Amino acid sequence: QVQLVESGGGLVQAGGSLRLSCVASGRTFSNYALGWFRQAPGKEREFVAAINRSGGSTYYADSVKGRFTISRDNAKNTVYLQMNSLKPEDTAVYYCAARSSSGRYYSPDNYDYWGQGTQVTVSS
Repeated sequence: QVQLVESGGGLVQAGGSLRLSCVASGRTFSNYALGWFRQAPGKEREFVAAINRSGGSTYYADSVKGRFTISRDNAKNTVYLQMNSLKPEDTAVYYCAARSSSGRYYSPDNYDYWGQGTQVTVSS
């Protein structure tokens, strides 16, 4: 089992920044690829960003490319999502997730463990 706990969400004005953190406990953190997803009210959960086990490869949704950065610190069992130039349409609950298998990094179905989520609200 892997437990994931997100933090860092909040209310920010458009154009502002937030950094989300997700701390993992349980099994060996470096064995897992990680992802960030988000879900707005009335919408399906969507892929935001992903990072491989070593941190050497990262992937982004087109909607956040150039504004968000995913990173991980395996010594601290933590994955981060730096969000800059935030827009009202970024408003959602943000979830981190971990997967042990390879495959489509953008599909929620490929992730084994999920955090409880943290709310991000961007005002216009």
